[in-house]
Amino acid sequence: MEHLRVLELYSGIGGMHCALKESGIPGQVVAAIDINTTANQIYRHNFPDAPLWNKTIEGIALDDFNKLSFDMILMSPPCQPFTRIGLQGDISDPRTKSFLYILDLLPRLRRLPRYILLENVKGFESSTARELLVKTLLECGYTFQEFMISPTSVGIPNSRLRYFLIAKIATENFSIQISDVFPHLAEGDSSEQPTVLSPTCPGTCQPEEEVQGGQVLYKLETATDAQRKMSQNNNLSIRQIQDFLEPQMEVNMEHYLLPPKTLLRYALLLDIVQPTCRRSVCFTKGYGRYVEGTGSVLQCCTETKMESVFTGLDQYSEEEKVQRLLKLKLRYFTPREVANLMGFPQSFSFPEEISTKQRFKVLGNSLNVVVVARLLQLLVS
Repeated sequence: MEHLRVLELYSGIGGMHCALKESGIPGQVVAAIDINTTANQIYRHNFPDAPLWNKTIEGIALDDFNKLSFDMILMSPPCQPFTRIGLQGDISDPRTKSFLYILDLLPRLRRLPRYILLENVKGFESSTARELLVKTLLECGYTFQEFMISPTSVGIPNSRLRYFLIAKIATENFSIQISDVFPHLAEGDSSEQPTVLSPTCPGTCQPEEEVQGGQVLYKLETATDAQRKMSQNNNLSIRQIQDFLEPQMEVNMEHYLLPPKTLLRYALLLDIVQPTCRRSVCFTKGYGRYVEGTGSVLQCCTETKMESVFTGLDQYSEEEKVQRLLKLKLRYFTPREVANLMGFPQSFSFPEEISTKQRFKVLGNSLNVVVVARLLQLLVS
């Protein structure tokens, strides 16, 4: 196959670039574009030879894009306008401006790129921005396929359900079986199943999260929650957390232990996993700073049973509660471990001057490299 010239928009720390390399597709990034200075520092550290433009996309003229003569666009536009916990401003959100500019430019390019891959959060599939994207692609003569995919479908024990679209210039019918791309489908949790979206009903065909209900057990967890977690941990097609951990001797884990104050305030809300688990929740940019809903924490002392610590916890004084909770040796995952769970290769690294807080933040804004690499292989096959 000939060498593809690739344009990487919203390049961040280089998740798309890593995926391109992992896919084995012969390609060269002719320009990576992002305005986040920390992300650009990390990108440059890992890909010193790639032309990196620290510019706003809407500040780049059509002529400059034409000069790049690219065959493929990889992009992960800002997700905040579409996320379920945000304001869902969609195209009225100023952060969508650059994406709308891309849609305006695409039909006017001197030469249309043969391939496009886009990633975004669950919620994008029912947005006006997605409708405009599809309309533009069809007018330009592309055929496309849309998916909802989580890393569990490639055997990685991390939930990160995301919307993907792959498009190519229409030469033949572009319709596939999801099992052709992701043969190891997650079992037991419908919200984690990879799904091909129908163009006619993208807002309703994606898997929905399980409705929570029932009696609350210890740790503010319902019987449904506990059953779902047990089902995920029994899915042998997914690897164990321990496969993604850093060797103990290589990093001082004391730095990552949850402090007593955090344990006391948030213990009942923590998503706790053990090294033998086959599940973890999505890591967000707030990991390490905020506790609720930002990612799982690891129980290092597995000899202590979680039930024995949490059952009847309210009966104890604050000091006794802390002593009981400390027995679990709960810690945050390290940035390298989060990167491992997001499919980044071992060759990927952070410059020393980037703080732990900054590393968590940029990783939370990135994507799963292995999932994108699989989709790229499908796209150009």
